[in-house]
Amino acid sequence: MRSWRHAVSTSAALGLITLAVSAGTASAGPHAADAHDKPFTFAVIGDMPYGSAEIADFPHVISQINADPDVTFVSHLGDIKNGSTACSDAYFDMVKSEFDQFKDPLVYTVGDNEWTDCHRPNNGSYNPLERLAKIRQVFFPRPGRTLGQKSVRVTSQADEGVPENVRYTRAGVAFAAVDVVGSNNSMAPWTGNTQPTPEQAAEVLARTASVIGSIHDTFASARKHHDKAVTLMMQADMFDPTVSDPSYADYYAFQPIVAAIARESAAFDGPVYLFNGDSHVYNSDQPLAAGSSWLSFYHLATAVPNLHRVTVDGSSNAKDYLKVTVKPHTPQVLDWTRVPLAGSGA
Repeated sequence: MRSWRHAVSTSAALGLITLAVSAGTASAGPHAADAHDKPFTFAVIGDMPYGSAEIADFPHVISQINADPDVTFVSHLGDIKNGSTACSDAYFDMVKSEFDQFKDPLVYTVGDNEWTDCHRPNNGSYNPLERLAKIRQVFFPRPGRTLGQKSVRVTSQADEGVPENVRYTRAGVAFAAVDVVGSNNSMAPWTGNTQPTPEQAAEVLARTASVIGSIHDTFASARKHHDKAVTLMMQADMFDPTVSDPSYADYYAFQPIVAAIARESAAFDGPVYLFNGDSHVYNSDQPLAAGSSWLSFYHLATAVPNLHRVTVDGSSNAKDYLKVTVKPHTPQVLDWTRVPLAGSGA
């Protein structure tokens, strides 16, 4: 795989109510001429494998994506297990061995089911912070490199303790995969508690600061290099259309991240795409367009018409993968189609 540009990330500071992001200095590698001109295609999956049947079928999913001659890299948007099974070392090792079968570079974005929710008794009553450390050990053994058999370099926030946050550029599109998870970005109280523990809240604040720093650096690099689009990847659905009456108490930890995306998107002259999993049902919308109820929900004063969000199918709906093609010379830059998985009945 060619023309993955990488840059050094900056750090950000986050307060409980206000937040400030420091810009820092970014450096870029060679920006090859064909990086802005040559279309390419990538696959996006998430919220799989869920349960014994999907686990058994996951090798076939990987084989089908490997066999697609158009696909040049793969993104997994997190949740490598369902929310009611054990977060065991053996399970993590099994999924990692399956991930190693992807022929193309694989960017894995962490989900809540594999660490945040592991406090649940039916998950094994683990300490979620210990499970997050284990996920980082198993799935990010070489920070700054993707998974997959054709591993490539990416910019990692390993120096901030968040190796899963990575950035890269291809075909004039700046990408960022960031650790933003369901369960209110891990602020939902753990079993036996009515409030987040101090250790839990400290982790969320630190990780959120790193996420916002990565988002800022991605847009700064995109503006500097006149990239055609920005694409963000995460697990959490911060605009879940399946929830009819969302409570701010269940979403407040997303607010600074949504504000950062809105702020950076408004300053970017091009389309911005957000791919997420979490809610399991394919959806394509503009969550912060004029008239959206999410604007007031997240206390945003200005609409963000250039932000387009796509949710991938997952869980019992994991019957396809999203095939996304970058077309640098078209106004929308990205287009996509859902490819049925063989034997899925889709």
